[in-house]
Amino acid sequence: MSAPTQPITLDPTGARAHDEHRELRQHGQAVRVDILGVNAWSVTDPALLKELLTSPDVSKDARAHWPDFAETVQRWPLALWVVVENMFTAYGADHRRLRRMVAPAFSHRRIAALQQDIDAVVTGIVDRLAAVPPGETVDLREQLAFPLPIAVISRLMGVPAEQREAFRTMVDGVFDTTLTAEQSEANTKALYVALHELIAAKRTEPGDDMTSLLITSRDEDEEGGLSEDELRDTLLLMISAGYETTGNVIDQAITQLLTHPDQLALLRSGQVDWGDAVEETLRLEPAARHLPLRFALTDIALPDGQTIARGEAILASYAAANRHPDWHGETADAFDITRTTKEHLAFGHGVHFCLGAPLARMEVVTALRLLFERFPQAELAVPAAELLPLGSLISNGHQSLPVILRPATD
Repeated sequence: MSAPTQPITLDPTGARAHDEHRELRQHGQAVRVDILGVNAWSVTDPALLKELLTSPDVSKDARAHWPDFAETVQRWPLALWVVVENMFTAYGADHRRLRRMVAPAFSHRRIAALQQDIDAVVTGIVDRLAAVPPGETVDLREQLAFPLPIAVISRLMGVPAEQREAFRTMVDGVFDTTLTAEQSEANTKALYVALHELIAAKRTEPGDDMTSLLITSRDEDEEGGLSEDELRDTLLLMISAGYETTGNVIDQAITQLLTHPDQLALLRSGQVDWGDAVEETLRLEPAARHLPLRFALTDIALPDGQTIARGEAILASYAAANRHPDWHGETADAFDITRTTKEHLAFGHGVHFCLGAPLARMEVVTALRLLFERFPQAELAVPAAELLPLGSLISNGHQSLPVILRPATD
């Protein structure tokens, strides 16, 4: 396979994502791409991607390991993705320190304790949906896919109800890759103001939430705890990852089930578990298509003869890897909840594997189960081809999900 003479420019609107992923795979294990003016290696081969995600020769710390850092962040719309100071961008001992401080919030005990709350939130949502007049269209992205994870992460992090909508709008801007550098910078400034206000409020009136715990750790352990910037950016990571990604998976899972009624029938009859539908959705339509960025600490020779040079950027192209025919065969592009192997990289791999994965899975399973128990005859209000993608090469969801709900009939 020959490499293109110029980097492949990734579409910031996400409008032709699947075609783009196939194009990337056609050029081998890795190919140079242009991400809003920044060159990187897009890695689509799952075996190579797993290797790089666990290699000590690959870092997420742009400040330390990306020679282009200082120049790039001045003009790049996605600068926030590499300048934040939290475990998302940390390497080595710093990453272990930051992850260790956040991990207790996502312990098995804490997550299991949230099941009752999740059930209550979803039940309340479907009760409200049941009051919609028969035949009327509802947007399940706005009325289910996002209200659930926003409620859950807000409770976990202690975000007041009156601040949730503002946070959502600003976090949407973080994932929007159609913004200019100026628009992105303005969005970041607004987001940081909101985060500082949240921190100040919790310092004054702490609660039984992760934000208060992190603040206490920061204020009582200045040497081994979080810096003020790390505290702010850790809250940003928890809040944004806690609902943006989960909302997309709920959106995509509903879409797949409504467009594959045979698969939905298997679930409703109990022949297949709801968890299988979630894993197949994560494989086929992961919440994040591409995740910027990682950096080579040394020259990395690839099996196909190419070399990722020291200091070059690496883009984890999860969506393209998940559908790789070498991993899932000729049916890799098909939605099949009965497939034996549903392995995927939707939550990452290695030391940066998503801490919130068990919580996200719990939320999506509960949302699907209770929605289709109440509305077994639901159907899309428009042809699937008319669903518009988000304006993002990162976030994988729809601008809206119009559905006609049909309750069970005796």
